[in-house]
Amino acid sequence: MNARRYLLVSTVLAGVILLAGNIAAQRLLAGARIDFTEGGLYTLSHATRTTLGEITEPVDLTLVYSRRVGQAYPAVQAHAARVRELLATYEARSGGRVRVREIDPSPFSEAEDAALAAGIPAIQTGGNDPLYFGIIGRNTIDDTRILPFLAPEQELTLEYDLTRMISRLNHPEPPRIGILSSLPGMNAPDPEGGYVLLKDIARSFEIDLLPEDFSVLPEGLDVLLVAHPPPLSGRQEWLIDQYLLRGGSAVFLVDPAAKTAVTGDVFGTSNELARSSLGRLGRAWGVELAPDAVADAAFALPVPVETAGRVEDLAHPLFIGVPAGAMSREDPITADLMRAVNFGAPGALLIGAPPAGVTVTPLITTGPNPSFVNAGQAARNMTPADVLRNYKSQPLPLALAVRVSGLLVTAFPGGAPAFDEPRDAAGAEAARAAAAALPEHIQAGEKPAEIIIVSDADFIADEFYIVDGGGVAVADNGALVLNALDALAGGSELSRLRSRAPSMRPMTRINRMRSEAEDQYFRQQTELETRLAAAQTRLAELQGTVTGDGFFAGDPEAELSDDERSELAGLRADILDLRARLRGTERDYRRGIDRLESSLKALNIWGGPVLVAIAGAVIWRRQKRPRRPAS
Repeated sequence: MNARRYLLVSTVLAGVILLAGNIAAQRLLAGARIDFTEGGLYTLSHATRTTLGEITEPVDLTLVYSRRVGQAYPAVQAHAARVRELLATYEARSGGRVRVREIDPSPFSEAEDAALAAGIPAIQTGGNDPLYFGIIGRNTIDDTRILPFLAPEQELTLEYDLTRMISRLNHPEPPRIGILSSLPGMNAPDPEGGYVLLKDIARSFEIDLLPEDFSVLPEGLDVLLVAHPPPLSGRQEWLIDQYLLRGGSAVFLVDPAAKTAVTGDVFGTSNELARSSLGRLGRAWGVELAPDAVADAAFALPVPVETAGRVEDLAHPLFIGVPAGAMSREDPITADLMRAVNFGAPGALLIGAPPAGVTVTPLITTGPNPSFVNAGQAARNMTPADVLRNYKSQPLPLALAVRVSGLLVTAFPGGAPAFDEPRDAAGAEAARAAAAALPEHIQAGEKPAEIIIVSDADFIADEFYIVDGGGVAVADNGALVLNALDALAGGSELSRLRSRAPSMRPMTRINRMRSEAEDQYFRQQTELETRLAAAQTRLAELQGTVTGDGFFAGDPEAELSDDERSELAGLRADILDLRARLRGTERDYRRGIDRLESSLKALNIWGGPVLVAIAGAVIWRRQKRPRRPAS
């Protein structure tokens, strides 16, 4: 065989082998992959594998996707491919218990009718046809759950949403959550009118809203969520106490300075009813809420602050962004949180001497040297400079969230307190009947209780972790509460999955440089602005003494003495110098970051071509090197 024919045959055989190998790989290695992402985004979590292994009856998932409409939007098209890939992995790993199909709801088709009947919305795109992009889930008893729209920006929570849907279809009865709150965003009768957190809770749990004058707790509660409660009567505290002694679980969000409790605005000024506490219950557990708010310069968040007529983002020690490193890595509630949790003027949980058999474990702590700030002042709009002037560093970190576990003892050793009967006869009769139906008072726990306490209530407000208008979470505030509810309701594996997806990978060096620059800039700016304000005040005083009337109307400053004119000229020069120094401080603030940014741009733009040129030069030089004659 000559060389030409040999080359042709070899090429054809190589093509056949490549094609056959691809076909075989698609069948034999359909579920195989190597995941190089830092957070393992393309690897099913242990929670998902556990959920798929627990499925008792088949679950049908239907992907509803308008292919032709979606092709006009690259982000949607790429996300649809990711969804198909993940659904195929679920189907393969479930051993056939998850059955997947896809429908394309073209206009006026039976597929469109089925999508609309299930609750998948038609998203208007500006074109002739709407976009459908959701998932319908059904079990064998025809219980239906949907993911109405798979937004590309929600890709990080895609696995959690799918696994939660399958879990709920496998266990149709959702856990019951009782909510007691004075926050407008948490006691809305319709969850759609409340916080994003309330909507998320309603998606996963059955909610019982407790009125402020409740006289009994609903039966069958899995978890009680107490979010900045109204002032409780002794009888109401006793009801909660007895619920916990009988093995109930609860999440308490209390706050010494909750601005959202009254105004619903995190920058409001009213502090009426801004404080909540654990009352007698906390003393019985060995945990109390400190009377003052907490500031933390180490974890201070940048917030808009008006300075010298301008609004700038400055680090505010009362607004604290606690990173994952300051959270417990052992407790399932916080172990998989990967983003910060943002707090607003939180309190501190003081751990005393809990009863025998009860453990109190910190879950979230401040930085190494926090400070207490008067709660009344913290409830108002303190500036960062005001906070720093009153900053008195504590020697140790303070607890912002704790878990209380074990067999509790009652906070009412004398028995159940009397209740106030309603004045009307019918109401009084109903109250007596309800009281008679209550179980007898017990002094000690029958089953171990689980309680999560967080010393802030403002942190669940949308403003603290949701991008305005986008609905995208930038911090794990909501995940913290949802994880706690899931874990206490018996779904700890699902709670670990919720926070598995990481946020954007942080640029640690730039964050460190920014933190150092902000600290230096903030202190210099405060000092310069204080001096500038004093100089401007004195200047106004001197100018206020000038009448500008009479003989000196053409030269008002002639009315001043020589010393006063000299002082006036010095003040003006000093003010100009201070303003120039302030501008210089602002320029210096980003100098190091801008220098690093320019270096990275130069490296990214020129690094590749330079390396290729160097490699080419080396190869060219080696080829040009004369070969040694064979010996």
